[in-house]
Amino acid sequence: MDRRSFLRTSTVGAGAAAATTLAAPAIAQGNRTLTLVTTWGRGLAGVHDSAQYFADNLTAATDGQLTVDLRAGGELVGAFEVFDAVSAGQADMYHGVDYYFLGQHPALSFFSQVPFGMNFQEYSNWFYHDGGRELADDLYSIFGLKAFPAGNTGPQSGGWFSKEINSPEDFQGLRFRMPGQGGQVLGKLGASVQNLPGSEVYQALSSGAIEGTEWIGPWADETAGFQEITNIYYTAGFHEPGPNLNVVLSQDVWDSLSPQHQKIVEQVARADNLWTMSLFMANNSAALQRLQQGGVQLQEFPDEVWDAFGAAAQEVIAEPMGDELYRRIHDSYMESLRSSAQWIERSEGAFAAQRNRVLGF
Repeated sequence: MDRRSFLRTSTVGAGAAAATTLAAPAIAQGNRTLTLVTTWGRGLAGVHDSAQYFADNLTAATDGQLTVDLRAGGELVGAFEVFDAVSAGQADMYHGVDYYFLGQHPALSFFSQVPFGMNFQEYSNWFYHDGGRELADDLYSIFGLKAFPAGNTGPQSGGWFSKEINSPEDFQGLRFRMPGQGGQVLGKLGASVQNLPGSEVYQALSSGAIEGTEWIGPWADETAGFQEITNIYYTAGFHEPGPNLNVVLSQDVWDSLSPQHQKIVEQVARADNLWTMSLFMANNSAALQRLQQGGVQLQEFPDEVWDAFGAAAQEVIAEPMGDELYRRIHDSYMESLRSSAQWIERSEGAFAAQRNRVLGF
């Protein structure tokens, strides 16, 4: 029995079980309703907006021939159940970040984020022009899925802490929320790592169930209200310099779409990718100023801590190399990253440093 057959006959979870009537898209008078489930709680700043942008614009671009019914995390299936729900045919597509699903395959990290990895521009270079898309098809097809980039938050902050971090030893025993390979890095430094959906983070931090958390960046973090709980905020993080969000369709649903509708899905996802990145970047600076004016202490990790992050990250990224597909994707990703980074440093990087110096930024 292949994996897709197994998933269709197994229990994905209480929420997913309730979705079994969605195994085929609803079709009426030539129109189809496609159910989009997400890893985001309804209203989470930026990320839920990104999913809503995709849903609204796909509906509009097809003149309602494809109508998207968006169900936020927990409304139909749990935030961490969307991958299995779509793979099993119990929902049509999901919007989310795929480092939540590294238990399915560790190579999903490359299509979400790896520590010290690609920023938005570098990821776009790789995915659209340097082999990433073809490798994504190789990986997601194992699970009966078809994935497209559909959002990026830009560089994420180091996070909110109950105490200052002055050395790597300060992570020993620290209860900290961080998903993906970034969380695995903190685990190597002795942290007790928690993987929580975004909608649960505020309560966990407020109750003391966790002692710190990363989320996204100043705007989303301010909206979430973490500054109400602690005022120690590290503005630069190692773990997500440009996390990629995806819209992921059931391969069966994708194959059933007309070539015209497939192209529209692809282009709406591409528009969502740029729109979401711009949304975060347009709001972060003003939010950071408000946080600082409200008494938040802006911190940077010491070099010793950055070095510890780097050493642990190299271990984490190397551990799944025994998997042939992971290794192949890793090698392509790193080759593209090296190429993009070298040019960006000599061009945009040098220009930005001089521009900021000349203009006094």
